[in-house]
Amino acid sequence: MNNNVESVDLEEELYEHFKFEVPKGQAPLRIDKYLMSLIQNATRNKIQIAATEGNIFVNDTTVKSNYKVKAFDVVRVMLTHPPYENHIVPENIPLDIVYEDDTLLLINKKPGMVVHPGHGNYTGTLVHALAYHFDNLPMNSSERPGLVHRIDKDTSGLLVIAKTEAAMSHLAKQFEAKTSEREYVALVWGNVVADEGTIEGNVARHVKDRMQMAVFADPEIGKPAVTHYKVLERFGYVTLISCQLETGRTHQIRVHLKHIGHTLFNDERYGGHLILKGTTFTKYKQFIDNCFKILPRQALHAKTLGFVHPTTGEMMRFDTELPQDFQDCIEKWRGYSKTNLSEEGE
Repeated sequence: MNNNVESVDLEEELYEHFKFEVPKGQAPLRIDKYLMSLIQNATRNKIQIAATEGNIFVNDTTVKSNYKVKAFDVVRVMLTHPPYENHIVPENIPLDIVYEDDTLLLINKKPGMVVHPGHGNYTGTLVHALAYHFDNLPMNSSERPGLVHRIDKDTSGLLVIAKTEAAMSHLAKQFEAKTSEREYVALVWGNVVADEGTIEGNVARHVKDRMQMAVFADPEIGKPAVTHYKVLERFGYVTLISCQLETGRTHQIRVHLKHIGHTLFNDERYGGHLILKGTTFTKYKQFIDNCFKILPRQALHAKTLGFVHPTTGEMMRFDTELPQDFQDCIEKWRGYSKTNLSEEGE
């Protein structure tokens, strides 16, 4: 037996805090280094202590901190207390409710709001707000009340929330079967040449930067993802597009658009907070800085959502206006493209 691995009784009272499956293509790497890249605010010392105390498992056996992870290992961090995210204290946070009936509700999420608690975000989330405004919401497969799907913290827009177990099951099956309709509006760097197109490519966690996702050509890595896009308006150095999701992978639009060379405007995690297209003029740099201040997040909004109502069987479609920060940024680009691009030879 590998002397870095020892068997344990998994029936003792331990709670799962983190779980990761090591992707195909991962080179052997010490587990303490591997977990440091995945868990925000985790220090190597804390991870080593957890390993010493027998709280880190690989394929259901405890490992020491010098164990080297390999492809397809299932890594779990188990502690003797429940995760903080399971202790939901209701918080009186206002919600922008677009529609509500006895079985579901539609929420227009503001940018900056985290959807559910997680490491480093134990308060102020949408789930805390839902717990305040609604009683006995059904749990999804991840034990999160009401959530059928999610969008990123700095993405704004529509989310459907289930109020009954039957609605949760019905809606979740629609999302899984790809029959729900989801349209996002995005502002991306560069001139998207084709008026419309489709991006396909499996999405999985980036091998080097664990905070990012990446597109893989190998069909055995990650999960299939399909994004359809259509150009709405061109501004020379950036393009306003509509994206229709066929699948709903983590960071799907963000990573798919970067993959084709059109990173989301001001998407810091994927490099969109840098000037990726344009001139070297000081005036232009000041203009971009002003745009970033107006829209201090990635330029992505979940604009429309459609699904079959769980009880009536009616096809329902909802639409929202772009948030003011997004609209203001577009107006600045519209003005810039009209007055400056001809002078710059565009």
